Amino acid sequence: MPADPLRRRVPRWLVAVALALVAAAAWWGWPSYGKASAVPAYRLAKVERGSLTATVSASGTLSAVKTVLVGSQISGQVKELYADFNSPVKQGQLLARIGPETYEIRVRQAEADLEAARTAFLQRQSDTAAQRSQLLRAKLAWDDAKRELDRKESLVQKGFISPAERDKAVFAEQTAAETIRTVEAQVKSTDAQVANASAVVKQREAALASARNELDKTRITAPVDGVVISRQIDAGQTVAASLNAPTLFTIAQDLREMQVEVAIDESDIGRIRSDQPVSFTVDAFPGRTFQGRVTQIRKAAQSVQNVVTYTVVVGTQNPALTLVPGMTANVRIVTDQRDNVLKVPNAALRFRPAGVTNGKAEPAPVAATRGP
Repeated sequence: MPADPLRRRVPRWLVAVALALVAAAAWWGWPSYGKASAVPAYRLAKVERGSLTATVSASGTLSAVKTVLVGSQISGQVKELYADFNSPVKQGQLLARIGPETYEIRVRQAEADLEAARTAFLQRQSDTAAQRSQLLRAKLAWDDAKRELDRKESLVQKGFISPAERDKAVFAEQTAAETIRTVEAQVKSTDAQVANASAVVKQREAALASARNELDKTRITAPVDGVVISRQIDAGQTVAASLNAPTLFTIAQDLREMQVEVAIDESDIGRIRSDQPVSFTVDAFPGRTFQGRVTQIRKAAQSVQNVVTYTVVVGTQNPALTLVPGMTANVRIVTDQRDNVLKVPNAALRFRPAGVTNGKAEPAPVAATRGP
């Protein structure tokens, strides 16, 4: 009788393949089963009392409280230098000298022009004195002619002389009077010439003062006490001062007092107040913290790529001259501080259990059912 096909012997290779598939499915599903059944892990932290500090962080550049740019108002070649980088200087100290030859010639020319103007003024004064003397003689001549006319008028009335003699006296008196008027006009003219000569003298004096002033400007001096932190010229270099005075030296007045100009974002500027404590670090001294205070909040906004910032000036002491201008400072401004308050980690305030969105539990997913 033939054997039943269901009772045929299953090939061994088919059994091995089935076992392998079962093992792979078990290995694949085990991690998901372990995660689904794992107990949620929690991190614990203490609720404690302590101090809380609110700060605003930014960066800025160190600079001296007062920096003076020393320039030249005249053009010329730099002949000598008397100061270099890091040179301490006093007010009025000679820093450099521009070639004075051209300006010395101008001074001598102005002196000669002034001397000529003074000589012309003296000449005009002498002419005026001569004209006044001539006016005095004309008046004396008129007085004599007037007396002579009066005598002859009396003699004509008495019949001692003819009327022709009186007419001659009248003509002489009129001529003397006209001479007076002419000389008076000349005196006024010479007075005007004297005034003009006096004005020319003053003009030449001003030109001489201007030439001497330009000669004095060939001496570049320090306007304040301080330290030279920058020098932009060398001996032999030509300085051209046409419209703007070129900067030759930069002097920091007192490096024992420094300031940091910090750019604060507009979202934080409302929390900044004058005299707030500040701490900052510089890359030159890692691990060291410097202290300061807010001294000024500038209201002029600066916009760079649509980012609005305001400049806050932080003052700090530098008695050891450790800090130098130009260093980048990483600043932390203390805007508020509370002592002896309860503290919890920020992470605890941001905890959100799984399945919760905006404080509301998400609805359970509905399984799709297939119709008959």
